[in-house]
Amino acid sequence: MLVATEAIGELARQLTRSGGIPREAPEDAVHVAYAVIHGMDYLVTWNCRHIANAQIRNNLSATCSMAGYQLPVICTPEELLGE
Repeated sequence: MLVATEAIGELARQLTRSGGIPREAPEDAVHVAYAVIHGMDYLVTWNCRHIANAQIRNNLSATCSMAGYQLPVICTPEELLGE
């Protein structure tokens, strides 16, 4: 079980403030923040609109890096399985 922390909330806010994830999708920012804060190697998701999206990955990575974290590899299940 992953524990909720203030760091998750703060990183989620930073991800939306940076424009990486739209303000109207705060749950997506929290999803990414959980994976980042808990040091996941991969974040596997079908959410290609706000998370597994090549156009926003650089922004997410830069925001995480500026906060002192590393963005996990974000991919769809198909990409992870090499299909």
